[in-house]
Amino acid sequence: MSEPIKRVVLAYSGGLDTSVILKWLQVTYNCEVVTFTADLGQEGELEPAREKAVLMGVKPEHIYIDDVREEFVRDFVFPMMRANARYEGDYLLGTSIARPLISKRLVEIARETGADAVAHGATGKGNDQVRFELGVAALAPDLKVIAPWREWDLTSRTALIAWAEQHQIPVPKDKRGESPFSTDANLLHTSSEGKVLEDPWEEVPDYVYSRTVNPEDAPDVPEYITVDFERGDGVALNGTAMSPATLLTALNELGRKHGIGRLDLVENRFVGMKSRGMYETPGGEIYARAHRGIEQITLDRGAAHLKDELMPKYAELIYNGFWFAPEREMLQAAIDHSQAGVNGTVRLKLYKGMAQVVGRKSPDSLYSERHVTFEDDAGAYDQKDAAGFIRLNALRLRLLAQRDR
Repeated sequence: MSEPIKRVVLAYSGGLDTSVILKWLQVTYNCEVVTFTADLGQEGELEPAREKAVLMGVKPEHIYIDDVREEFVRDFVFPMMRANARYEGDYLLGTSIARPLISKRLVEIARETGADAVAHGATGKGNDQVRFELGVAALAPDLKVIAPWREWDLTSRTALIAWAEQHQIPVPKDKRGESPFSTDANLLHTSSEGKVLEDPWEEVPDYVYSRTVNPEDAPDVPEYITVDFERGDGVALNGTAMSPATLLTALNELGRKHGIGRLDLVENRFVGMKSRGMYETPGGEIYARAHRGIEQITLDRGAAHLKDELMPKYAELIYNGFWFAPEREMLQAAIDHSQAGVNGTVRLKLYKGMAQVVGRKSPDSLYSERHVTFEDDAGAYDQKDAAGFIRLNALRLRLLAQRDR
């Protein structure tokens, strides 16, 4: 028989689901609960989570509310952006990339408080359960992971609310009706899925969007900005130096204003099913475009093309929860090595849902006007060299054609 759980660290938002989980852990496991609430830039008020935890008997010293915005962008978002990662070609991995940081802090707090387990509120149908638990397995294989949604019999929102009322857990009025969709938010993005979004034929209702204005209602005049990069990371906006989280926050406001970063996607979940989600990544979309823009003039063709070949695998590893796996770290080392000369400035035009690169310059540019000019290149390039180059590359095609004639 397994050892009883004495203390568990819960990833806690203060919402209905995790509040029920908090009480359920106390009742079911007769254990002490430590709560961890991460400020990832989700724009919600976090102090009510503290008040609710105290109300439910959590010791004040066991309530962790941590501002991890800088760590999130510096150590997770920016390394991912160096790879130009997009899952299935579109998704900028806003939810996926937050999970390893939360897992890391759950483990750290468990060590600080002497807890023997951690718990999360991810359902048994989604990807997040996998991401949380793979992260904990990689960092602290001795810790038990409790996933209430896979254990309890509260299979509907009605049952959840009834259980909450039975145990004197406050239920906000807006939670008593059927939730029209569920959301997850952090500094990089907001995702929405479920309910009104479940039919992939139906257009996303405008009220679902929360981070961006409708591109049709965005300003009729384009706005031009510049982003400076050093070693592949953004360091300044319009010439003003900024920390990673400050830069992404500023880009989010620009993206919000111009309706940039909306994505309606049907994706393949790691657990096997397809799901339809709506993502808003305003600052992330601008940043991703800018990063590719600076790479266009600073990366060698071989390095750039190899990065593009590696990217789908790298993105899939993050999506599936393998941030702490050796293969992701191997790919990261290669990607980071490629970024040594990715320095310079990108100019972008923001207009009605679009972030378009319109200029780039770099002290480490590989772009040579002498070589590409249509005017006299003063001997920089001998066009006669192309004849032999073409003959050698055509040789195998000629031999194939002769054989098959």
